[in-house]
Amino acid sequence: MTDSSRPPLAEGIALALRSAEECEVVHLTGRPERCRRDTLDWLAAQGLPEGHVYMRRDAGWAGGGKGDRRPARYTKLEILRRLARTREIRVLVDDDELVCEDAERAGFTVVRARWTAPCAELKVAQEREGRT
Repeated sequence: MTDSSRPPLAEGIALALRSAEECEVVHLTGRPERCRRDTLDWLAAQGLPEGHVYMRRDAGWAGGGKGDRRPARYTKLEILRRLARTREIRVLVDDDELVCEDAERAGFTVVRARWTAPCAELKVAQEREGRT
């Protein structure tokens, strides 16, 4: 299951739209770069605010020969730290408890997206297989 097969929930969309009124929205996903077009189409179809989309490095030529298959909690925190060097990070919103815990330990403000239903298959893909 990919996160694009899961519909967004009204609470998450409302939070994104409210946030976009006062700050830049950045989308951070564990999906690989090869899924960029599908991801952008999905975000637009949901009416979510436009913003830069950070994705997992792909394997193959475009990814420098090595894909990033680390768990999402590592890849997302690495990107957050990189972004924090040049801008203020107001909040990370994520439905993955491990991502949220690591981000909080690193000093980021976190909103846990508990309006989403847990998905065991997605968790295994993210944490054990380094994919979504």
